[in-house]
Amino acid sequence: MSDQARLWIKNPLAMFTLSGQDAGGGVVVQGNRLVELVASGQQPLMPVEQVFDASEHVVLPGLINTHHHFYQTLTRAYPGALNQELFPWLVSLYPVWAGLEPEMLAVATRLALSELLLSGCTTAADHHYLFPAGMEHAIDVQVAAAAQVGTRVTLTRGSMSLGKDQGGLPPQSTVQTETAIMDDSARLIRAYHDSSEGAMVQLALAPCSPFSVTTDLMKASAELAGQHHVRLHTHLAETLDEEAFCLKMFGMRTVDYLESVGWLGAQTWLAHGIHFDDDEIRRLGAAGVGVCHCPNSNMMLASGICRIRELEAAGSPVGIGVDGSASNDHSNLISEVRQAMYIQRLRYGAANVTHYDALRWATQGSARVLGRSDIGEIAVGKQADLALFKLDELRFSGHHDPVAALLLCGAHKADRVMVAGQWKVVDGQLPDVDIRALMHEHQQAARRLVAKHGG
Repeated sequence: MSDQARLWIKNPLAMFTLSGQDAGGGVVVQGNRLVELVASGQQPLMPVEQVFDASEHVVLPGLINTHHHFYQTLTRAYPGALNQELFPWLVSLYPVWAGLEPEMLAVATRLALSELLLSGCTTAADHHYLFPAGMEHAIDVQVAAAAQVGTRVTLTRGSMSLGKDQGGLPPQSTVQTETAIMDDSARLIRAYHDSSEGAMVQLALAPCSPFSVTTDLMKASAELAGQHHVRLHTHLAETLDEEAFCLKMFGMRTVDYLESVGWLGAQTWLAHGIHFDDDEIRRLGAAGVGVCHCPNSNMMLASGICRIRELEAAGSPVGIGVDGSASNDHSNLISEVRQAMYIQRLRYGAANVTHYDALRWATQGSARVLGRSDIGEIAVGKQADLALFKLDELRFSGHHDPVAALLLCGAHKADRVMVAGQWKVVDGQLPDVDIRALMHEHQQAARRLVAKHGG
């Protein structure tokens, strides 16, 4: 479709719009933007060159994944890490991950993004913090891999500087010096960060966690992020072990630590954010700190349940993330949205968490977490990122509310996905990807990685 051609996605079975505006007649796409919402029974105001019949589709804004570790797809269901909580799980996997190579990261990134696309995800944030010898240009590798798949990405330049020798958790072979980290962070921002509307690649700075980086690195990262107007990201308050570590190492709880290093502000979003008390939630909300809820990972590692309702009420943007595939073991965002709804109902009650809430967290909420106002909604002027689902499987038979059925009946695969006005998933397939070849390459890389560790 040319940049000027207009495509009418016509008469959808249902459409999820947060504004409540009648868009029963569909939406018109021109270039990379949504240019018109069509009311029920109406025609577009201007002529269209192409029409897509969406009468069998539920149309959502493209789903947005705000926390992932693409490289971890190489260690799914790894025997040495099964049935463990976070700290022992990490200790068992760090030595394996230390053998990561650029080619392994490239194929892991392509596979994770392809899997996400098929689940309706059009934007993904990845937290890559492993830079052992030979992996100094890991983020450059990811930029190239993401361009091949064609999704939007926020690539966070992660880091670890506090190894076992300094009282941290990761092995020394996986940590870098602060100088190396900061020099590379500045280089990557200059090379790749796009702050413009419709950006396909954005950068953020993401020291891994309080138990794997120094206080000086947290402060330096905040200063550099402020200079270049990029966001900050880290894991925080994921487990009680982390809370105990912060008290022992720094003499303060996690939010006090966050404030002490200059991170308590709207430029920051946190992965997990489970173990905050009432006052900490108030402070996070007042500062506008975003939180990514990772339900499957939190259940798999038995970390706890994020207090989404209180965080939102306090003022914190809340989004959804699938987290690394070694703690979730799949990269399926629509499935994650379902789990988010159910686990939050377990905390707040069935009447207090709706399917609309869960879909909002994964679209508009996730966009706010990433600091973006151009994606996450079906509205005029927004980017043309859309996920279209059919309800033609056994699991959906007998449904009466198409939007609710997506989550309640367990949708797991989109039929069509559009990114920036371009179809990236067609008839449930990736037309630009040889899936069999990709899986073979990925599986071979996973075997090589584990074999390097002697597994």
